[in-house]
Amino acid sequence: MTRILVIDDEPDTVRFVQRALIAEGYQVLTSTNGADGLRIALSEQPDLVLLDLLMPGLEGQVALSVLTAQDPSMRIMVLSATTDVHLRIACLEQGAVDFLSKPFVVRELLARIHARLCATGAGSKREDSLQVGDIVLDLKARQLHFDNRLMALSQREFLLLLHLMRNANAVCSRQELLSEVWGYDFDPATNVLDVCVGRLRGKLQKNLIQTVRNVGYQFQNA
Repeated sequence: MTRILVIDDEPDTVRFVQRALIAEGYQVLTSTNGADGLRIALSEQPDLVLLDLLMPGLEGQVALSVLTAQDPSMRIMVLSATTDVHLRIACLEQGAVDFLSKPFVVRELLARIHARLCATGAGSKREDSLQVGDIVLDLKARQLHFDNRLMALSQREFLLLLHLMRNANAVCSRQELLSEVWGYDFDPATNVLDVCVGRLRGKLQKNLIQTVRNVGYQFQNA
C-alpha cells in the first residue's frame, strides 16, 4: 500500500488531509513537529511526504534540505500559506516535486498527489540504483557510474537524468521535464532545461541524450 507522511503543525489540517487520503486508499503517517516528521521520513521511507514550512521543532525548509540531501529520490510536496514567490522557487530548487498553496481544495491536492505518485511509480519496491546500458545511477548517493568512473550530480541533474533514464528510448517533452524536475506547470521563458542537459552531456561524455527538435529530449540506450 502506498504510504504518505503528512507533516503539519495544525492538527485540524492533519486530520482533514488524513481523512481524505485514507478515503483514497492510502496509508497515512502523521507528525505535527518538524524534527519528529524528519525522523519518521528517514526511518519509514514513505512514498510521498506532504510538508508544511512553518513548524515548531524544525522548520519545513530545513527538513526539506535534509531529506533531499540524504535521500534524493524521496518525493516531497510542500504545503504552505506563504505568498512569497522566492520561497516557492527556493523549495522547488531544493528538490520539492510540487508546491501547493494553502488554503487548497482537497480535489486538487489528491490530483497532484496522484500525478506525482504515478510519475515516480510509487508503491513499488524502492530502488537503490537504475541502470540503462552501461550507465548506472545510484539513487541513494546521487552518483553516476560508468566506464569505471564515479561522478557526483547536482539535485537537478540527478532528477533530470533519473526521469530520462526511467523513460529510456522514449521522447520526453520539454513541458514534461520542466514539470517533473522543476515543478513548472507551464513552459516559462527559461533555458534551465537546456543548460542542465548540457551539463549532463558533459559529464556523460557520450551522445546519449538526444535533442528531439521542437519536442524535447530522449535518453538512448546505447
